[in-house]
Amino acid sequence: MKRNWVLALPLAGALVLAAPAAAAAPRATGADLFVVQLEPDPVAPGGTTTVHAFVANKGPGPAGEFTVTVRVPAGARAVGPYFPDNCRADEDGRRVRCTFGAGLPPQRTATALVPVQVSDEASGTLRGGRVTVHSSGDPDPANDSASYVIQVS
Repeated sequence: MKRNWVLALPLAGALVLAAPAAAAAPRATGADLFVVQLEPDPVAPGGTTTVHAFVANKGPGPAGEFTVTVRVPAGARAVGPYFPDNCRADEDGRRVRCTFGAGLPPQRTATALVPVQVSDEASGTLRGGRVTVHSSGDPDPANDSASYVIQVS
């Protein structure tokens, strides 16, 4: 890595040679993150399926840090293990939050995987599931959330 040295001359006349500061993490420059709606695979009562929380960056710049939240519908609960491994579920397994570091380039995607188990008594369509992405500076919050359903057969 090439280093550019900075010569600083303080008022007292002492000579100070300083290395440049470490490169800053990429920061958001108008990154429009959006949730792509994906339905989990159908599941039998008592079975497990996976919610794919799929987020894309429309650009024009790289995304800053962002959080993906998966709300699990009634009749199901998140059971893990999750991807990425920093995902955390609340006590009742109805909400999982995953964090992603800065730097997702434009036209690229990030995915959180959240296994959910439906109850033995579940049947039909479980509604109320939602995937949301939050990032400061996102210019279009209208596309930051999408619903999903779980088909129990």
